[in-house]
Amino acid sequence: MDKITRFLHATEMGVGAWAWGDRIIWNYGGSYTDEDVRGAFDISLEKGVHLVDTAEVYGRGRSESLIGEFLKTTDDPVLLATKFMPFPWRIRKKSLLRSLRRSLERLDVDAVDLYQIHAPIPPIPIETWMNELAIAAQEGLTRTVGVSNYSESQMLQAYSALARHEIPLASNQVEYHLLDRRAEKSGLLARCHELDIRLIAYSPLGMGLLTGKYTVDSPPPGMRGRRFSRILPKLPPLLKLMTQIGQDHGGKTNAQIALNWLICKRTMPIPGAKNAKQAEANAGALGWKLTEDQVAALDEASEEFSK
Repeated sequence: MDKITRFLHATEMGVGAWAWGDRIIWNYGGSYTDEDVRGAFDISLEKGVHLVDTAEVYGRGRSESLIGEFLKTTDDPVLLATKFMPFPWRIRKKSLLRSLRRSLERLDVDAVDLYQIHAPIPPIPIETWMNELAIAAQEGLTRTVGVSNYSESQMLQAYSALARHEIPLASNQVEYHLLDRRAEKSGLLARCHELDIRLIAYSPLGMGLLTGKYTVDSPPPGMRGRRFSRILPKLPPLLKLMTQIGQDHGGKTNAQIALNWLICKRTMPIPGAKNAKQAEANAGALGWKLTEDQVAALDEASEEFSK
């Protein structure tokens, strides 16, 4: 296992930069500013959260550009992860290297630490993109490679294709939280542990539902409110349990309980943070652990959301 892959496995939590520049879903430029995002970046590093996960499509490149600006004024180590989106019209395999070089320009770095395929989108075969990832690694444009939104079988295809180049598959980034445990139920999580593939959990707070701030009468704004209208009425028992467990740990918030649950599952959550306050709150999930009984209780209480 190389140095960066070992660091990935040792890193308990990162910060997701989807909202940094995204106007459509997260209202960037409306409810928060570049200065707010800078605060989230700085506090994350200050609190020991050094992995920043972004993508070329986040804010149409704005997320990467912001991170590139932030990097110029910090001496703290930052583990950079970004992604290539294999849109169906990207039928030329060389589009991956071109996109990676554009990401490097926006980030203003010579290489990223982790370059990921954003999703297994047809028509280009998984093996083709893995071959291009291998070239990116061999050319020193990325230190490790990963995938995102890959099922167990797709991940195994990627793992085998990379192995032919003697390059390990470092990670698989999927949605995973108390309201969506498909990664666990499908066997994907267990296979990641077996093959030393780091499972990175995105949307670890269920796009805000697990924070406890949303109810049937006060749903999330916009698209999120419509998407989760059926879930909100079922949430109170789970949220109540999370609050009780939080009290047992000195007043930890529901969000911190949700993040720590993922850490206890041996995954790396990457919660988003729009400002310094949110970044500091996320960091409160570190430095302690739920008991085995508490993890089991949360598993049972969240079971109905996995059916």
